[in-house]
Amino acid sequence: MKNLIIMDSQRTCKISKTSIIGTLKIFQLSLALIALTYISCKKLVDVKAPVTSVNAANAYTTDASAISVVTTMYKRMSSNQEGFTGLRSISLMTGLSADEFTLYNGVTDLTYIAYYQNSLVANNSQNYGSEFWSQFYNYIYVCNSAIEGMSTSSGLTPGVKQQLLGEVKFMRAFIYFYLVNMYGNVPLVVTTDWNINSKISNASKEQIYQQIISDLKDAEGLLSENYLDGTLQNAAPDKLRPTKWAAIAMLARVYLYNGDFSNAVSKASALINSNLFSLDSLNGTFLKNSNEAIWQLQPTVSGHNTEDAWMFIIPSTGPNNIAGHSTGQPVYLSSSLLNSFEVADQRKLSWINNVAVNGNTYYYPYKYKSATLNAPITEYLMVLRLGEQYLIRAEAEAQQNKISESQADLNVIRTRAGLSDTNATNQSSLLSAIIHERQVELFSEWGHRWFDLKRTGNIDAVMSVVTPQKGGIWQTTDQLYPILFADILRNPNLKQNTGY
Repeated sequence: MKNLIIMDSQRTCKISKTSIIGTLKIFQLSLALIALTYISCKKLVDVKAPVTSVNAANAYTTDASAISVVTTMYKRMSSNQEGFTGLRSISLMTGLSADEFTLYNGVTDLTYIAYYQNSLVANNSQNYGSEFWSQFYNYIYVCNSAIEGMSTSSGLTPGVKQQLLGEVKFMRAFIYFYLVNMYGNVPLVVTTDWNINSKISNASKEQIYQQIISDLKDAEGLLSENYLDGTLQNAAPDKLRPTKWAAIAMLARVYLYNGDFSNAVSKASALINSNLFSLDSLNGTFLKNSNEAIWQLQPTVSGHNTEDAWMFIIPSTGPNNIAGHSTGQPVYLSSSLLNSFEVADQRKLSWINNVAVNGNTYYYPYKYKSATLNAPITEYLMVLRLGEQYLIRAEAEAQQNKISESQADLNVIRTRAGLSDTNATNQSSLLSAIIHERQVELFSEWGHRWFDLKRTGNIDAVMSVVTPQKGGIWQTTDQLYPILFADILRNPNLKQNTGY
């Protein structure tokens, strides 16, 4: 087999047959599928077609091969170097940007410092803030390739084909949700045609959201209501593949973000009223297959439960600098977050832990509690859960001035936390109470706090106080991350975000 040429915006690299076989051992996929997956690491917006490649259509001639391509995405997401969990994750980096974490003063990694001090840059030598850009567009490429390949395939079982198309449309929408909320106006890439992608310009947020909603609606109609096993033929106990309910959950979130409050209530209600999910105990919420889980990712790093646990749980020696991108506990919870909890809030006891070192007490997220090597797998990474849906519905109801309904949904979350009912009685106070509840319910999860500050228009008021405390200078343009500088150079149609 000839060397597979993989091209991206910063380098051209050759992956030999030996290295592909090494990867094959990790993922247990066929050589052709690994090649197809790794073609996705070429940049979407600035490169020509690879010199040699596996025909994408070949991957969709059988159920097993098509399933393997899509399953590989979930495996990659569960690793600690893909932007979804671990030390370069959405949860960590956006939490550093916001007011959730304090960065240990012994950390020397300039990328962490830049996120923490809201001092990201994009120039010839530094691309701080672009970590997610390349990785996420890689996933979009895989989704686009899968949509194209499966749409023309005649070799797939109809039910398998329908489920897989639903999964990749869901995944494309999921990735674009994070791209648009991190970077703002980004290229809307829905094809694998490099002639189109190499000249593409930024799409507006409105266009991106229109595509997200379209994909999620398609996914809702295509995806199974039941969790499926690896063959997509049988029901499964694990909540590891997106279902119709995952699409509905994302639609509820997207409608809320877009001010479509009626549809946000409708989608959140469909999920809540399905009776398929229920709020779990605080200590049970983040266990694998918890009652609250809508979609989770299974750990794939050998000997580990979730990478979030390994990152957040501070050892008895205290927080520390990091070694590469795989180990370390560089952050602890900020005093701002800690002081946001009400006195009786049981989440502070169940979801936060601490360690005392040399007279200093460091508090850390303890939603995931297992960071012992080779411990039994008891926790899966939570991606979507029911608690958020109650808060989505409460906020959308408040926006429609449905005060009693909003109070009732907010109180569901407060009751689980051991708190009394809300004392907010009008729209303004209720919306403030809901945003506060989101802060203490969803902390350290998937960028919720950073995105909430932006979408509610509170980011300047909060960060103008917090950023100087972190050693930085806040500018309102800091709420968007810089676009990858190399892409700007190669594609004159791309525009950099203001401030970079």
